[in-house]
Amino acid sequence: MTDKEKKNIKKNNNDKTTSPIITLKDVSRSFRDGDKTLDVLKKINWEIYEGQSIAVMGRSGSGKSTLLNLIAGLDQGYEGEVIVDNLKLGKLSDKELGHYRNDKIGFIFQSFHLMDQLTCEENVLLPSWFSREKGEFAQKAISILEKVGLSHKIGQRPNLLSGGEKQRVAIARALLMEPKILLCDEPTGNLDEETGEEILNLFLKLQKEEGLTLILVTHETRTAEIAESVYTLKNGKLQLLNE
Repeated sequence: MTDKEKKNIKKNNNDKTTSPIITLKDVSRSFRDGDKTLDVLKKINWEIYEGQSIAVMGRSGSGKSTLLNLIAGLDQGYEGEVIVDNLKLGKLSDKELGHYRNDKIGFIFQSFHLMDQLTCEENVLLPSWFSREKGEFAQKAISILEKVGLSHKIGQRPNLLSGGEKQRVAIARALLMEPKILLCDEPTGNLDEETGEEILNLFLKLQKEEGLTLILVTHETRTAEIAESVYTLKNGKLQLLNE
């Protein structure tokens, strides 16, 4: 990606709404390890505005994935308050959290989490199986696969795809329900440098076209560079590196 592309995406993300789409208030998360307590997150206060792109860097075990899981409503064992799109996640039932994740969150994982017994199209359609909406999703899935450059792979199964192609299917799946927020956990971690660069360029394109709020956790500088703001997570604390 060029420096101009990076500057343009950052410029487009600077128009913040009056209230944040994600707010963390005094959020702490601890885990038991035998007789010890590991304080992974310590009194995190954080605001993220709609359309921003954020990267969080840190070494393995620093709590990056834990942070994403809290925002995704996958982890309820925290102290403090997590508010996303005016919803207080700690107040939601399991059923309400399921609808929240399906309607508002797209999650992209390092290891893709595709089902090899399903075609690419069927993998992309998975979120629609749990949707409260009525409608025709098949054409939408095909359209999104075309958008991520996989129109020629629609009927293939993931075991026949390259790593970069698998990640594109995972991105398409994450976009099916038109989420406001895209959470990416080491999205280029299993890809070679060239393929990783292609995926990062795709993120830039989607950020511009869809206006997504993008949060990436990574240990790779090349991945963090596409974000408007870069944080580091160390000793349970978030620190802004640039903006």
